[in-house]
Amino acid sequence: MGEKVEAGSSDLSDRQKYRRKLQQCLTVLERLLAEGRFDRPKNLIGLEIELNLVGSDGMPRMMNAEVLRRIASGDFQTELGMFNLEVNVAPHRLGGRVLDQLAEELRTGLGYAHRKASEVDAGIVMIGILPTLTQQDVVSANISEVDRYALLNDQMLAARGEDFTLDIDGVEHLTCTAASIAPAAACTSVQLHLQVTPERFPDVWNAAQSVASVQVALGANAPFLFGRELWRESRPPLFEQAIDTRPPELKAQGVRPRTWFGERWTASAYDLFEENLRYFPALLPICDDEDPMRVLDAGGMPELPELALHNGTVYLWNRPVYSVADGAPHLRVENRVLPAGPTVTDVVANAAFYYGLVRALAEEARPVWTRLPFEDAARNFEEACRHGIEAELRWPRPGRNGGITTVPAVKLVRDELLPLAAAGLDAWQVAPADRDFYLGVIEERCKRRVNGASWQVETYHRALEAGLEREAALAATTRRYAELMHTGEPVHTWPTGFPAPSGRRRPDPGPFATGTG
Repeated sequence: MGEKVEAGSSDLSDRQKYRRKLQQCLTVLERLLAEGRFDRPKNLIGLEIELNLVGSDGMPRMMNAEVLRRIASGDFQTELGMFNLEVNVAPHRLGGRVLDQLAEELRTGLGYAHRKASEVDAGIVMIGILPTLTQQDVVSANISEVDRYALLNDQMLAARGEDFTLDIDGVEHLTCTAASIAPAAACTSVQLHLQVTPERFPDVWNAAQSVASVQVALGANAPFLFGRELWRESRPPLFEQAIDTRPPELKAQGVRPRTWFGERWTASAYDLFEENLRYFPALLPICDDEDPMRVLDAGGMPELPELALHNGTVYLWNRPVYSVADGAPHLRVENRVLPAGPTVTDVVANAAFYYGLVRALAEEARPVWTRLPFEDAARNFEEACRHGIEAELRWPRPGRNGGITTVPAVKLVRDELLPLAAAGLDAWQVAPADRDFYLGVIEERCKRRVNGASWQVETYHRALEAGLEREAALAATTRRYAELMHTGEPVHTWPTGFPAPSGRRRPDPGPFATGTG
């Protein structure tokens, strides 16, 4: 999605040429892996957060181009919808006080962006799906004016051949159709990157797949869509359906969706890239001038742009990434599971838990994925999306012959996974103060059974009980969410409902203030 794509390219129709180029890229990738050309481990992590532009009334603002002009920073970019932005944090080396450093950089950058956006009544809100979004907000006219989004929309529509259908049955039932991929813009996420060696890649990817459900259960923050209360984390079913290029006949044949959990544990990064080429037709068949084999034979490092572009149109929740930095190729696991928000403290706590846990799980003598059927991992993911912090997950019992049991997600985290995450952060040499503070946020979420989704739902229903109509209750919930988000206090500390009009309010500490836990 981040590739530079120009409208009107004559290469769009040349799918055979593009397919041959993709196969050439795959051959070069295989050779790079066989020859051990990849960068040595640097313990590098990266972070991206997709954001919503929201007015003081709690409604979306379709003005990302104007806001970006005012921000004037390369750290902020467009996203699919005109009410979206994305912020990218520069890579950091895991260790020391890196978590506090990430938090401070995010607070500073988001605070500045929020102030600039507020000049045009378009403040920044981190949330999985904006509760006040309507179907009328996510139409083709509100897709960002960027060539790659227009091309992607046209190609997905052409592949499907008919309107997209949304059908999500949760607490309430939503059914509707869309004439573009614009509804996918409702999904705003956090993407966590971890650079790994080819040898470590399969263990880290399998570990990330194993705990994707736990991440969602703890971090769910998207219970509403188009005025309906659906799943506690409604992004995955929405995104899968909003860009599903399969008409009903292909779906009935078992053709895979472009957004999916996967179907097996992996043995190598190569297998994941190869599957993407084998299963998914090109959406943006644009050929670059690079001859990757010639570049490699000449001692250079090929960028493999066609492979990267195609890989960016297949939406695994844990995605393999190939990239070249400082003349050296490297592999990353891109974790795409988490929704945005609620606060910087919550985002960094989620990251700390993830990075610590995948390190520990990847180094276990009997890894969890050797004991957990992949089908259970996939079912766990759906269970967590549906029920959030109240989810019950299938998990291996301790011991050699323990088998599989069903356990509440919060119990699994507190009894087994938090100690593993702490050990993993210790292995990364993260400072104990950072480790204890951010994992403490996760522990308190489990104790109180509160995350962004549960807070939104409780506050919304209190607004209904107070006599507000549905739309007014969603808007009030959104405004209150934004107010509490800007205090910086983690979501498990937020009061539900609304303050009494006559009550004294705490002074506003400013946007994206430091949370104290």
